[in-house]
Amino acid sequence: MIPKLSLDNYTFPHPSYASKEGLLAWGGDLSEQRIVSAYTQGIFPWFNPGEPILWWSPDPRLILFPKDIKITKSLRKSMKHFEIKFDENFEAVMRLCRDVRVEKGQNSWIFEDIIQSYTALHVKGIAHSVECFYEGVLVGGLYGIYIGGVFCGESMFSKQKDASKVALVALCEKVIGLGGDFIDCQLSTPHLKSMGAVEISRDDFLDMIAHTFAKETQKEWK
Repeated sequence: MIPKLSLDNYTFPHPSYASKEGLLAWGGDLSEQRIVSAYTQGIFPWFNPGEPILWWSPDPRLILFPKDIKITKSLRKSMKHFEIKFDENFEAVMRLCRDVRVEKGQNSWIFEDIIQSYTALHVKGIAHSVECFYEGVLVGGLYGIYIGGVFCGESMFSKQKDASKVALVALCEKVIGLGGDFIDCQLSTPHLKSMGAVEISRDDFLDMIAHTFAKETQKEWK
């Protein structure tokens, strides 16, 4: 039975208690304290409008070491045509991540409650975006949470060929520059694996984030 979280208790079950699909708990809220607590324990929210808040810790976990990003010759050529910015259009990136999925006939978990919660985290300097522009127009990007050397990716979008890939390359360069360790891609996709992401066990992932968060040398996003 999947446990329910109460509004006045921010304690999560240990991720090892998650179901085979990775579902760990439901309920609670999307407050800053709960979301940050979740990510530091290898847990993230993912649910559809009208559903209770669902909290996940999948096994295996997909991660990307920034130095291992795969840049093809064609992608390197594409990179020359885009301008990259950080944190200047956070909410717009979130909405485009949603809208592009909807335009393709796909479901999106990025609805107004999620947008408001993560935008508030952005204002606090916890959530961040990478934005890819072509001729002054925002055509690709991604967003996520950066905590203690780990960038927890949430979603990405592309309205032009290679735009999201260019944003991911820029993120890798940013994380390396900050002294960060890796990018949490959460769930496995062929697209991310083609860019160099690899699957690891949940136990290994939890060990990695514990090791990273214990460091005193990690720099804050800036």
